[in-house]
Amino acid sequence: MKNRKKLIITIAIAAVVISFFRTLSHPGLLLYGSHIKEVLVSRVIDGDTIELSDGRTVRYIGIDTPEIREKNNGTWSYKPMPYSEEAREFNRDLVEGKAVKLEFDVQKLDKYDRILAYVHVGDRMVNLEMLSRGYAMMYTYPPNVKYSEMFLKAQDEAREARRGLWAGVEENIISPKDTGENIGFVRIVQATIISTYISEKALILNCGYDFKIVIFRNNFSLFPKEAIRSPDSYFRNKAVRVYGIIKKYKGSKEIIINDSSQLRIL
Repeated sequence: MKNRKKLIITIAIAAVVISFFRTLSHPGLLLYGSHIKEVLVSRVIDGDTIELSDGRTVRYIGIDTPEIREKNNGTWSYKPMPYSEEAREFNRDLVEGKAVKLEFDVQKLDKYDRILAYVHVGDRMVNLEMLSRGYAMMYTYPPNVKYSEMFLKAQDEAREARRGLWAGVEENIISPKDTGENIGFVRIVQATIISTYISEKALILNCGYDFKIVIFRNNFSLFPKEAIRSPDSYFRNKAVRVYGIIKKYKGSKEIIINDSSQLRIL
């Protein structure tokens, strides 16, 4: 147990050190502490990603919007999911061609070297606006969880009001066999966990009809320890409700869990 704790601490320290040195390659990120001075947005890429006038890319922390493009065999093609274009247009109205302020959390860069930030235009936080208007879902990615409670509240309000991508979701609870007809949509799926599997990257909950619930390792900390230590005894044969965007991956349908609120055992 002691060795395990030492290993976890060592890995955490190494991650912070790596993040620090990667940050050094982005001029300006270390100059202003948790905030950076105003920068100009030259282009909105999609609902949660923008490009600055100096060519750097910023990914909004804490949210996820439907994808505009799809990657097949290493090639990206234009294939917008429902509400992806609406999310991009709303984001564009908020920030394109405008000066914004970037606020950072613990991790400042992602694995693609995109800047991770809370983006402020005037007195509005764009990340929060996207959630509250129903153009985005909450995307919890530790250690960047500064505003997670506020974000969850904004999402719950949008969901209750049936705004944007939440329209019709509560009235349309589906089963795993119906997921193939709802690719790209936010849906609530009621299912029974048939089996579980932990890979190097994720915990997979199989629900039949080629539908899976996926929890990536970076989000294991959001769940009870026993759920990760013994997923089969914790989840198998349990009825659950899961909500999220239904995606297709290698012939199967899946919902990826980005926040623990997405999955509820009945």
